[in-house]
Amino acid sequence: MRKNYFVKLVNYMKNVYQIDRGLNKLSDGRVNPTYSTGQVISPVLFGFLLRIKSFNELNFMIKNHEFSKLFPRGTKLPQIDAIRDTLKVLDLEGLKQVNQNVVKTAVENKVFDNGTIDGNTVVAIDGTKFFGSNKKNCPECLKNTKGNKIHSFHSGAVISIVGKGPKLVIGFEMYRPGEDSESKDEGELNVAKRLLSSTMKSHKNLMDVVVYDALACNSVWINHCRNLGIDTIVRAKNNHNNSLRFVKKKTNKLDSVDVWEDERGFEKVEVYESIFTMDNVKQPLRFVKFAMKHKDKKRTQIKIVTTCKDMALKTLFKIIRARWDIENSIFNNLKSECGLEHCFVHGGNAVEAVLNLIFIASNITQLFLVRRLRNQLTTQREMVRLLLKGLYLMKYKEELVFSSS
Repeated sequence: MRKNYFVKLVNYMKNVYQIDRGLNKLSDGRVNPTYSTGQVISPVLFGFLLRIKSFNELNFMIKNHEFSKLFPRGTKLPQIDAIRDTLKVLDLEGLKQVNQNVVKTAVENKVFDNGTIDGNTVVAIDGTKFFGSNKKNCPECLKNTKGNKIHSFHSGAVISIVGKGPKLVIGFEMYRPGEDSESKDEGELNVAKRLLSSTMKSHKNLMDVVVYDALACNSVWINHCRNLGIDTIVRAKNNHNNSLRFVKKKTNKLDSVDVWEDERGFEKVEVYESIFTMDNVKQPLRFVKFAMKHKDKKRTQIKIVTTCKDMALKTLFKIIRARWDIENSIFNNLKSECGLEHCFVHGGNAVEAVLNLIFIASNITQLFLVRRLRNQLTTQREMVRLLLKGLYLMKYKEELVFSSS
């Protein structure tokens, strides 16, 4: 009989990442609470590990004592109203520290020692709308008008490791109403700058290159990355930068500097390169155009601007294409499988608390699948199915207990 995957996961969480200790250090703003913060948050984290889609589903699991073998005998778990109230006043810094410790432990365990793309540890930033509603709202909601209705929503930017290995979310930052511009590009850029600054403080030695989409192809973003001491690669699309328009025209008249046959699913890739100086940026930058001929004869282009002076062209090509990892492995996966676009609870710190827990659960799942299971399972969905089976079959053992002490 196969080993119990849920038992293996619990042991992995406790022995490698000390998740139980991290949860026990959490605090919140309740007065004379019946349950400790760790007792309240632990079942929520387990729920997200098992891919719950709503708090009604979590409430059903708690009422049916499905988590009873994870806590000391006789422990009464909180009901869903207590969980909602706690999330609204939860200390977010403590929760962020739990995720930081997961990432730092992964680094200490040499998960990224060989980098994620050709020896470089690459991260991507992207913005997304987490969820919206025409009925629910809170003071932190962004708002726009759709017809006669006011639509309230929460958006933010996420930074994730991309390339080979586990796709860990190492941080996120929310849009702040009244502080960030309502213009999508300008607002997201402000959020992304805050996110990169805070992430560099927490994980400075982890990241070599940050890749971003075309809204960051400007002097503001490039100078920000330069000041933080990290290289950047950004898409170059249509914009109003005079120096960029000039280098595009110049590069179009040049001969290719390299041609690759049968490269990564393409029939042919022609590469063009120029060095130029962007308006309001002191140091020269590289402009690279990849002209791809697909095997169905379709032709497409990717144009980039980068501060990476000596990076190989093939590495640049791999990195800009790996940017889609954050869209596919993080946003699409978590929205379709983990309820990322579902409003579990509104008000106070609840939205950010839930997002932190979803990302912690995602990171643990990624690391468990890649490091402990060695990719024995082909999909995360298959792993979750086996985790649920293991939860129902597990027996009470003291070493598996999440104590609230």
